[in-house]
Amino acid sequence: MSTYRVAQVSAPGGAFAIVEREMPQPGPGHVRIAVDACGICHSDAFFVTAGVPGVRFPLVPGHEIAGRIEELGEGTQDKGWHVGDRVAVGWFGGSCGHCTPCRQGDFVVCENLKVPGWAYDGGYAEAVIAPADALARIPDALAAPDAAPLGCAGVTTYNGLRRSSARPGDLVAVLGIGGLGHLGVKYAAAMGFETVAIARGAGKADFAKQLGAHHYIDSTADTTVADALQSLGGAKVILATAANSAATTATVEGLSPRGELVVIGADSEPLGISPNQLLMSGKIVRGHPSGTAQDVQDTMAFSALHGIRPMTEIVPLDQADQAYQRMLSGAARFRMVLTTR
Repeated sequence: MSTYRVAQVSAPGGAFAIVEREMPQPGPGHVRIAVDACGICHSDAFFVTAGVPGVRFPLVPGHEIAGRIEELGEGTQDKGWHVGDRVAVGWFGGSCGHCTPCRQGDFVVCENLKVPGWAYDGGYAEAVIAPADALARIPDALAAPDAAPLGCAGVTTYNGLRRSSARPGDLVAVLGIGGLGHLGVKYAAAMGFETVAIARGAGKADFAKQLGAHHYIDSTADTTVADALQSLGGAKVILATAANSAATTATVEGLSPRGELVVIGADSEPLGISPNQLLMSGKIVRGHPSGTAQDVQDTMAFSALHGIRPMTEIVPLDQADQAYQRMLSGAARFRMVLTTR
């Protein structure tokens, strides 16, 4: 029996160790993927620290996976998959198919959503078994380290914008220009929005313009973020990528009438928004989950078409612990990506 390597943690909050395991075989409806690259997402910390229910140890996280199918389980070839196909698996790692949202076709809010690294071993490994409904085809134009982060960071920002109420020419603001936000600014500009980047410090203005932003707002300046947005006419949509509820709350008064706040940055603290802020001007606040495998595929196709790539730091699987710690510290610019080859 052949073996493969994984980076695993043996207990909540533990350090990563490289371990050899017997090569798994895919069951019906599943494939085995030879992992070429896997992004390190901040959400991985929820699983590593057992911050969500149902986590089992030893744990192999990783839900930004790019690789090649190397073995098919029963029934997957009938679904159009073949050995050698380049595929990505993101936060959406498969759905149950029988809960009410699934029966309504809204698979990404499946009540039994399978997230790699939570429902099954993730991509901090040389191989992973994944359900066929989680697979997205990678365009030839995208290298694996570029495709991997698009399975979570990319699809969440891209989908959050394309499913918003904004139309080309509208003023759209992106709060935060980190791992999610730098992609959000690129997508917003490519979609034809008048794009505003919001971040801390005047020194990020040039970087925001390089990403494609038409305007930059320094959230630490004397003028409030809301006033700065209103001076531009008010934002039709604000995509809140920063994991900071106070910063997100501070943008609400910058929305235009019937403007929409789309929250994708995870924070356990509540938003400080009153009903009165929403009622008279018909403002909307909504959370946005990532996207299905088809949404991931759409994200990659759009990225390839417009030359959009995530900003990454690429490290070998052997350095998974150091890379994970660099992500946690906030020092990564902007996505740490593990590679096996």
